[in-house]
Amino acid sequence: MIVDLLLVLAGLLLLVLGGDLLVKGAVNLSLRLGVAPIVVGLTVVAFGTSAPELLVSLSAALRGSTDIALGNAVGSNIANVLIILGASAVVSGIVTKGHDLRESWIMMIAASALVIALAFTGEIGRIEGFVLLAALAMVLWRQISGAKIERPEQIEGAEPGATGRQIAIWLIGGLVALPVGAHLLVVGASDIARLMGISEAVIGLTLVAIGTSLPEMAASVASAVRGRADLALGNVVGSNIFNILAILGITSVVAPLPVPPQMLQLDLWVMLGSSLLIAPFLFRGIPMTRPVGAAFLAAYAAYVWVLL
Repeated sequence: MIVDLLLVLAGLLLLVLGGDLLVKGAVNLSLRLGVAPIVVGLTVVAFGTSAPELLVSLSAALRGSTDIALGNAVGSNIANVLIILGASAVVSGIVTKGHDLRESWIMMIAASALVIALAFTGEIGRIEGFVLLAALAMVLWRQISGAKIERPEQIEGAEPGATGRQIAIWLIGGLVALPVGAHLLVVGASDIARLMGISEAVIGLTLVAIGTSLPEMAASVASAVRGRADLALGNVVGSNIFNILAILGITSVVAPLPVPPQMLQLDLWVMLGSSLLIAPFLFRGIPMTRPVGAAFLAAYAAYVWVLL
């Protein structure tokens, strides 16, 4: 058990480090090649920050741990709303006025509803995966065509003075750390699940999901400390869209994902319900206060209690 816990911790550390290095390297390479900053922000950064979830889900699926692969994506979306927004609101509160994320929120709800509908077939297979990837292409096209132009220095990870050698080191470091970290995390988590008699789906929905959400969590709480907790809203909505359409889409094309009955009965609906919770704050401009954040964290604790 101790060895497995060490594997999980080492895997999480490598995922956090690898995700940061990959984003930094990819962003600066793209900008150096003359790619428009807004395209970098909506594609390279979005995929890069979702890389831990993607690598873990792919690794789990290829090892036959499909419950972990599916649970990771679903659980990450739940954790993003209830833990990341909850913690950010507790730290400083989140001002929602002046941040129009209504269209992105609608896309997130539509993506959630789509994956639930596909899950009722009993398996998210290759055909369903291509459907999710087609939806992702539509979302990217819509966001890029309607996005405001950003300066390079506004893009996460952009360092205008970065040399070619630095960029190469960041890219190589990220590309090495991510798959190794994903492998260690999946192996450790799978062994813990078997030793404790806990289903792999529950491990994926909780331990693995929270672990792969650490980069977004760290960035959001850090923003809250700096008085920019509002950035967490955009990060969470964008991450949730990518978790569903990109991660589940790519993973299911590589290895079909059977849907456990528990996910159809509870977890997918908790994912949808938690996403619906933020609607009043986005559409009415109601601030997310500290009590609201505490309620979100309590809701997540209650969800985990039901799972266990």
